Formats: sequence, structure tokens, C-alpha cells
Amino acid sequence: MIIPVNKPSGYTSHDIVAGIRRAIGNKTKIGHTGTLDPMCTGVLPVLTDNYTKLSDYFPSNKAYICKICLGIATDTEDITGTVLMECSSIISEDEFKDVLAGFVGTIEQIPPMYSSVKKNGVPLYKLARKGVEIEREPRTVTVYDIKYNGPADAKNSYFFTVYCSAGTYIRTICADIGKKLGCGACMGSLERIISNGIAIEKCYDYESVLVLAENGMLDRVAIPFEKAFAHLDRIIIPDNGKKYYLNGGIISSDRIIGVEITPERDYLAYAEDGTVLGLARANEELFVKSLWNK
Repeated sequence: MIIPVNKPSGYTSHDIVAGIRRAIGNKTKIGHTGTLDPMCTGVLPVLTDNYTKLSDYFPSNKAYICKICLGIATDTEDITGTVLMECSSIISEDEFKDVLAGFVGTIEQIPPMYSSVKKNGVPLYKLARKGVEIEREPRTVTVYDIKYNGPADAKNSYFFTVYCSAGTYIRTICADIGKKLGCGACMGSLERIISNGIAIEKCYDYESVLVLAENGMLDRVAIPFEKAFAHLDRIIIPDNGKKYYLNGGIISSDRIIGVEITPERDYLAYAEDGTVLGLARANEELFVKSLWNK
């Protein structure tokens, strides 16, 4: 199943998965599609059983609503960290909006030390907790759009919404904005509003999900597979090749019913009777192979 959870603050993503596993009360395989820091809230798709193999195939783009606190720089780049610098300068909305707009497009980010990025197999946050800081290679990410949402309740704090590629660190955007403004900055709060094609409006609060899990009713909030991958074109596997296909065989594109096949592209595969089979991918030679069977 695909369970859209609205993660509350104070829990790790692992906490959410572990809690649902306990509530189900068996050894069901379970995982999630993208880590959220404990202080962060919002969309956390949780996968069970065979669906755990789908994590690499969902749409990867994300969207967040962020509160930035100007005039405060911390070692974690968010408000929970140790304060490294404070600045009393007041930054106007216009100044902030001008710098914010400059982060749209392809940008380079240096992953924060307090992150799950690994160096020689060791997560950076484990090194950071020991007081060790190492040189990190910059990573290229894409910010598709940033919208200014207005001032927050605290002085020198603003809200903005960012639409970005997977792997983008919003707290690093905050820290980099602070550097450009010369006052320092950190992330004050973060809500993920879109992840893997799932919007916050489609998510259920964690406590409600636990109650349903305990009573064997998780299917009531599960997102149907075909809806989760509705962004993909549909193809139909012919009956005389279905068994071969489901057993890992490849089928020439000229036998596929539906759209014209494009190389290196994923599709939502159906049988001729309308049954959903799963995900398929076409290779460079236009042969189609199953990626995941429902």
C-alpha cells in the first residue's frame, strides 16, 4: 500500500515507519520515500509490502513552505542548532525578495554537515556530532520556482514556498540567503507540501493512521497504485505476451498496444482486460520490460 502520512514535528521519518509497523502488529515490510528532519512536518509517503520496491519510480520533485529567520546563523542551518552568529540588522521585504528570486534555477549547494550524506560510508551528521567537519563537494540541484509568502510573526522572519528537485536542502538555501544578505540566516520551520506527486491535502495525520493500522483498515487511506502513477502514459501488454512479460521477458514495442513507445521512458502497464499490471520501461532498442509487478 501507499499510505500518505502528514508527519508531525518531533518525529524522525524512521519513528513514523516504526510506529506504523508496530500498529500493524506483524513483520510487514515497510519503508518511506524521503527523509524529513524531526522538526519538519508534512508529506511522508509510507510504503508497505511489495510497494516498498516503488520508491525509486515516483515523481521526484518536492515542494516546501519554509520560514526563514534572518540574523541568526547556526551549525545545523536550522533554528534547533547552536547559534554561531547573530546580527541585529533589519532586512526589508524588498531586500529579502530580491535575494530570494536569485535562487531560482540550477544552483550549487554544499551539503550541510548535519545531513545524512555519507563520507566513506559514514553519515555526515555522525561526524558533526563529534565536532568533526570535513570538506564536502558541491551538488547541483534545481529550484523550479520560489514564491514569497509574506512576513512571519517574528522580526526579520519571512515565509516562502519553494518547488525543487529531490536532494535540495532548504536549510542550506536559508543559510546561503543569509550569507548573500550579510546577516546570516537559518530555517525556522519547514512543511513539505508535495512529495512524490502526493499533495499535503491528500495526507492523513499520524495518529489517525496508527488507529487504522491497529484495526486492519489502512486500505481506507491508501492511494491506489494507478493514481500514484497517473502521470505516466498507459500501455497495454498483449495477452499472448503477458505471462512472458510478467516473468521478466522483454517485448518488442511493435507488439505494445497504446502510445508510441519512447526509449528510456517509464509506462503504466495494463493487460488487455483492463487489469493493472504495474510499471514498465522501454530501453534504447524499444523493447519493453517490467519494472514492478502489482
